[in-house]
Amino acid sequence: MQFLHLLISVHSLIPLADAGPKEGLEAGKAIALGVGAGGGAAGAGAGIGAVFNASIQAKTRQPELRAEVERDQWLGFALTEAVFFYGLVGGFIAFFLA
Repeated sequence: MQFLHLLISVHSLIPLADAGPKEGLEAGKAIALGVGAGGGAAGAGAGIGAVFNASIQAKTRQPELRAEVERDQWLGFALTEAVFFYGLVGGFIAFFLA
């Protein structure tokens, strides 16, 4: 029974598969925006995790340097977060100017 529901839902999408070049270009733009924003978010997430991991390790090894480590931690966080915005802007450029 579930297979029939799947066939019915896929069958309704068949006319959409015959899209012209304009629709393909719009789809490519949307994919570029998604990849730009998604890739930027994934990179920023991994980078922020690495920054805070290093900060926690540094604070536990040398507690007397806590203030300096926290300053560098927030600087690293801000610079890593900028990576997301670079990806987002690149995606918007590909979406609107391509």
